[in-house]
Amino acid sequence: MTARMWWKTALGILFTALMLFPVYWMFNVSLTKTSDMRADPPHWFPWDPTFVGFSDVFAQQLPALVTSLVIGLGCVALTLAISAPAGFSIAKLRPRGAGPLNFTLLVAQMIPSVVMAMGFYAIYVRLGWLNTVWGLIIADSTIAVPFGVLLFTAFMSGIPQELMHAAKIDGAGAWRTFRSVVLPVSRNAMLTVSLFAFLWAWSDFIFASTLNRNGDQIPITLSIYSYIGNNTTQWNSIMATAVVASIPAAVLLVVAQRYVAGGVTAGAIKD
Repeated sequence: MTARMWWKTALGILFTALMLFPVYWMFNVSLTKTSDMRADPPHWFPWDPTFVGFSDVFAQQLPALVTSLVIGLGCVALTLAISAPAGFSIAKLRPRGAGPLNFTLLVAQMIPSVVMAMGFYAIYVRLGWLNTVWGLIIADSTIAVPFGVLLFTAFMSGIPQELMHAAKIDGAGAWRTFRSVVLPVSRNAMLTVSLFAFLWAWSDFIFASTLNRNGDQIPITLSIYSYIGNNTTQWNSIMATAVVASIPAAVLLVVAQRYVAGGVTAGAIKD
């Protein structure tokens, strides 16, 4: 039994190291001098590190990081404002067409982002919404809202009906029941949806490159390409920007992992 557990642990460490190696290599390159980029054999460890890439990040990329933060938080707010009431309606009010609506939301998640970006571009050109931050917030929310509705529906379906009946006896209508009873017990689902919505918006490149390429405020995923030129590519600055941009996502995942585990399994087991 002990030998079997040892092999499982060893395999787990090996697979984890393989998956995390690109992250380590990104950090390694961010500290590597430009003259050492093409060294043969490559430098597996930054013995003579340079912080030029990180100085470029804090000197040039802070506006883009702030823009990405605004887009991410805006996407979270819009996603919660739409998906939470929608999930409550489908789970507890059971309107007509709830089944086909759930199927439509599931299909919507399968549409490639490139196809959606082209559709948004045609619409935004007519409305004059190109190169705007709130235009990106709306576009990114279309990816997060279907997931949010499905997750809220699964979670709220597991809320005991006794709570709903008690609120109704106390004179609470549907909106007050949703606000005062359902939302407080849906913390895990709200945090899970918020996390995924923020990560989708934070890492988006397709919508940003299609809808906001010439804007004054561009997200970090688009700004990082300013280091790629026709003749030279500043790899240490690119990787340093990637390292800094990965920190918020990593911190959020570590902090919220317990709530995410509870949120994504909500509704999986019925009494």
